[in-house]
Amino acid sequence: MKIRVNLWPNLTGAISVGLLVAGFCLILLWHNPLVFWNDDYELSVLPVLADIARSWSEGQWPILSPYSWVCGNLAGEFQYGVFSLFVNAAVILIWKFPLTFPQQAAALSIAHLVVLAIGAFLLGRGRGFSVALSIFVALIASLNGWIICWGATDWFGALGAFTWLPWTWWGAERALDVRRTKWRFLWPAPFVYLLVTGGFPYTVLMLLLLIAWLSLKSLIETRKLFSIVPMLVGVALGFGLSAPAWLALLDLVRGSARELQSATAHWQWRVPPAALPGLILPSWTVNWTDFSSRNLAHTAGELACGLVAPAAFVAGLVWRGRPLVRRMKWELILLFVVLALCMTPTAGLFRWSFRWLPFFHLILAICAAEVLRGIGFQPMNAGKMPVPRLGLIALALVLLTATAMLILRSTGSYAFPLTWIFVGLAAFWCLWEIALRHSEPQKWAPAVITFCALLATYLCIPTNGGVPTYNFTKELLKPAPLDPQRLYLSVYPWAELTYCVSNKPQPVGQTLRPGSTSMWAGLRFINGYSPIRAAGVAREFATSIHGEINPDVGSNSLNHQAGPEGELALLGVDGIVVAREVDLAPQPPTEWELVISTDEGNVFHRRGAPFAKVRSVTSIDSRPNEQFVPATVANIDDSRNRVQADVDVPNGNQSALLIFSRPYFRGYEAHLANEKFAVFSYRGLFPIVEVPAGTNGRLTLSYRPPWLTVGSGVAFVCLLGVTFGSLAAWHSQIRNRCTICLSLLVCLLLSFR
Repeated sequence: MKIRVNLWPNLTGAISVGLLVAGFCLILLWHNPLVFWNDDYELSVLPVLADIARSWSEGQWPILSPYSWVCGNLAGEFQYGVFSLFVNAAVILIWKFPLTFPQQAAALSIAHLVVLAIGAFLLGRGRGFSVALSIFVALIASLNGWIICWGATDWFGALGAFTWLPWTWWGAERALDVRRTKWRFLWPAPFVYLLVTGGFPYTVLMLLLLIAWLSLKSLIETRKLFSIVPMLVGVALGFGLSAPAWLALLDLVRGSARELQSATAHWQWRVPPAALPGLILPSWTVNWTDFSSRNLAHTAGELACGLVAPAAFVAGLVWRGRPLVRRMKWELILLFVVLALCMTPTAGLFRWSFRWLPFFHLILAICAAEVLRGIGFQPMNAGKMPVPRLGLIALALVLLTATAMLILRSTGSYAFPLTWIFVGLAAFWCLWEIALRHSEPQKWAPAVITFCALLATYLCIPTNGGVPTYNFTKELLKPAPLDPQRLYLSVYPWAELTYCVSNKPQPVGQTLRPGSTSMWAGLRFINGYSPIRAAGVAREFATSIHGEINPDVGSNSLNHQAGPEGELALLGVDGIVVAREVDLAPQPPTEWELVISTDEGNVFHRRGAPFAKVRSVTSIDSRPNEQFVPATVANIDDSRNRVQADVDVPNGNQSALLIFSRPYFRGYEAHLANEKFAVFSYRGLFPIVEVPAGTNGRLTLSYRPPWLTVGSGVAFVCLLGVTFGSLAAWHSQIRNRCTICLSLLVCLLLSFR
């Protein structure tokens, strides 16, 4: 049986919810222009995305970045969406406008929030919800506490990936629908691709759990193994399309500093059971385990979901518990599994279980919509005084939670006026149910109350979750006072504590360039923000995620490794930036000169011209028993993903050794004409190539890792499959329509005859 779909309500509803979410975000921006501008967005996300935009403007694929060694492999860092068409298109478009840093961050987040809302709306419509209930689901999915307080304002990768989870869910359910055509397997593929390339491993786990849940549900309900094949084929195609992204992540994680993370990290940022009343009142404040494994009082802003969803869920359990459980047993199972994951310690490379919360909010919204569809708009006492059931439940929950908050001393700093606002909203809902009990507007109450409750929450409670912010200005787009031709090592204390606005409200970073902020101006730094820290230099300097090098390592490097034969010279470091808070200077003084002194720190340059990007050395301590002849290196062309140079090695019995001033990653290849040379590394820090005696010509060192070639091949094959399948489905649809039109024409002619 063919499904008939009325596109007009879906189109108008999708546009409406997109405008609602955009308007919501603009109100937040009016209230606080820096609402989307926090922590990782400042230190990491925005400067890297600026570098990605620069790379595309130069006509180069942003696989690597020359402006940070620690964060040099942008593709392997995963969180920047290098392989996502949507992320790259958004970045290219937004960076065409003369926006400030906070405005760029806001534009990027709002674009994703709008798309997330539209996907959740379509998911609701696909499950048979009305337009009003689908908008209700979309508001919770896109504006819940975790998405606003973390994804949209700090961890962009989380938002970039979760944006596509409702879309993937919608496509997977269409693939499971046997009433659709045999080409239904194509629906999940593009959304799985966009989800995986969005850049957040946790969302990939959510996807896998969702697919397992849908498969189990379909197998038990249909008792047919083939029922899940279309969905699994579509998901496999999506993973194939995104193969370069996840293969890059798997390759760079292996042997990285991320594998050595402390076991205490697995107990941080779990949702404590005592925090669950925050689903009703987000101002509920209890102890959470923070990034430093400290139990500190924390407001449950992450649990904000607009009051209606938990109230409707409780109302369903109160009035129609058994029928509700029978009808929603699968959704309830998924809901409680995800809630348990939010509270459970993590394992392996994953940490911070509260990252499951956006998935929990989405499932809760669907469950609440099911309840509202079943009992929300039917008067219980026909012919008698109407009872505002849902509003009454909401009012009771708010009052009970507020009372418990006072008794247990969980009010925190933001309980009032938010509690009174929620009481007022619940009371208004009661009046709405009474006054409009027999009219169409009653169906819009959940969406309206949710919108108002979420807006009140973020106007009363800060949305940045206590993470630091920095006063970075557009001046960081200028390289001054530093030299773009030099490679710098920056030595500065813990940025989160030293340079945050609460400690330094004045503009910072112009000299030190903490995190990955060097990418804004195209300055070459060893430092960089990297959760993975795959580069050998990250382990060598014991860098933190935020880019600071270990103080003891920094002291040793400047005191003992900064001479002409030291390790810094081998790396090509010819610039040192030392913060005012650090009492160090590179040694010996005959090798370095102080060129700039600012309020932030001192800048030292190695005497003489900057180091060349490719150099020939006669010896190296990693090969102590070997000597090499000096080669002539000229016409160096150093780009992102490769470097070329004219090389002339004298005839004789000894080869030359070339060192390249760029971070080493597995996958470099070197060739000259038709001859290929092995690429080694100096202690995992930078590439080295041994060139035989008598070699003359243009040498090319290029980054072509197996994950890129294999992943690109897999993605191309899957793209062909999706393309041919789409064309076949389109041709079949056109042929069917032509057949129908021809039949109608024949019937018309026969009727005239």
